[in-house]
Amino acid sequence: MTGNESESELPVPPYPPIEPTAFDLIVIGTGLPESVISAAASASGKSVLHLDPNPFYGSHFSSLSIADLTHFLNSHSTPSSVCPDPLYSDAEISNYAPRLLSQHPRNFNLDVSGPRVLFCADHAVDLMLKSGASHYLEFKSVDATFMLDADAKLCSVPDSRAAIFKDKSLGLMEKNQLMRFFKLVQGHLSLDESEENNVRISEEDLDSPFADFLTKMKLPSKIKSIVLYAIAMADYDQEVSEYVLKTRDGINQLALYNSSIGRFQNALGALIYPIYGQGELPQAFCRRAAVKGCLYVLRMPVISLLTDQNSGSYKGVRLASGQDIFSHKLVLDPSFTVPGSLASSHQKLHESFQAFSLSDNKGKVARGICITRSSLKPDLSNFLVIFPPRSLFPEQVTSIRVLQLGGNLAVCPLGMFVLYFSALCDEVNQGKKLLHAALSALQKLLVTGTAGNSSMAQSEDMEEAKPTLLWSALYIQDLSLGQFGSIISTPTPDGNLNYNDLLDATEKLYRKLYPNEELFPETTSPENSEDDAGLTLES
Repeated sequence: MTGNESESELPVPPYPPIEPTAFDLIVIGTGLPESVISAAASASGKSVLHLDPNPFYGSHFSSLSIADLTHFLNSHSTPSSVCPDPLYSDAEISNYAPRLLSQHPRNFNLDVSGPRVLFCADHAVDLMLKSGASHYLEFKSVDATFMLDADAKLCSVPDSRAAIFKDKSLGLMEKNQLMRFFKLVQGHLSLDESEENNVRISEEDLDSPFADFLTKMKLPSKIKSIVLYAIAMADYDQEVSEYVLKTRDGINQLALYNSSIGRFQNALGALIYPIYGQGELPQAFCRRAAVKGCLYVLRMPVISLLTDQNSGSYKGVRLASGQDIFSHKLVLDPSFTVPGSLASSHQKLHESFQAFSLSDNKGKVARGICITRSSLKPDLSNFLVIFPPRSLFPEQVTSIRVLQLGGNLAVCPLGMFVLYFSALCDEVNQGKKLLHAALSALQKLLVTGTAGNSSMAQSEDMEEAKPTLLWSALYIQDLSLGQFGSIISTPTPDGNLNYNDLLDATEKLYRKLYPNEELFPETTSPENSEDDAGLTLES
């Protein structure tokens, strides 16, 4: 099942009864954390029933058509008696070219939780190779990374010593300073402790704020900003924020960046992206689970949870089909809410679950998606852009990350581009201000990029009157971490660029679920080989 079919055209079919009626584990929702848990439990020999009320895989990690994404955001941002606190809010969806876009109803795969990329040395990549999910995925390299500079222009981010040498935007002194810094970091990371003459970064420096350490290294402000926000990926303004990145964490992020470059032969830099969108990742783990015996049923809502009459503890679920299915353990999508009908007969479980699912709110992330007819950089299709703190307006305290993708990744028709952008925020108004500032900046860059492409301007006179921005969606998503109790709730998509923190949380939940089992234990089977060749990367 793909996300290209409109949900409104997909009525719930009459399902035959599910056999058997008892499982070791029931999982509701096919987001990435749920799919990883399902695949791991199936691989260890557990009987697993995996349900999703949606007609597509991926839930909050899916890649959808324009129509399905619009329906998904609207349906998940409206408070109701069943879900009084929806995961999304303040969705603003605008279509500036309905006639043009209606000609391509099945050619868009838009990520619900973008922007997302994978570092080549990510934990997510290792997990895909280890589990065998990589056999169902193909990737392409993200071509480059840019950062908005003080002149509101995109400057390239030199991510290696070779890139520093080739970068024409850096002066000779800046190149030497950055070279010395990278040499120090690489020396620290590859240090042979038996050699006393090698220089280590001191423990005192490792525990200090990374911004202070960069100042101590006498890096100019432009280089500091590149290292902090475009390589170490700091979320908040490191000069004034309480959320300070420690040098130890900054060095670890630089190590991830450095080890990602050159890991795969066809990768141009540190970052890769899955063809057909991020929704392919949960689908790959679902396929892996199915191979190991997991039973999948889509378009099947759960209308209530079943409890033991004596203890009040969980024992199963009641499906929309009316069938009762039993299991020892239950894993829930973070947006699942116990229906109100459960409260009257099983108040104890209902109250404990409500506290358990809503108590760990960790702020919000503002997300935006744009479809355009031109690239921010006329000569490139797939790249990352960083708007560092205070680059768009003085009160901007968080970084805004933008990912542009082209038709060669099968996320949109050729000749169009998809731009994802996001920023962490504390409340809705702050998030909306960040999104609108980012959208305004992107539109200015799009006009500059189009004007810079003289051949396009000369050969397509009629196109000048048409909008560069074709469609946009802006929305706010609540953040919460996974929780463990009598039932498990998985984490929401976080505000990070990659999946490392999310998968670390998922692995912790799995170990609480099955304390004596490893997530995808090591195997000598050729199909599960952790050889890097197991990842397909198109050039």
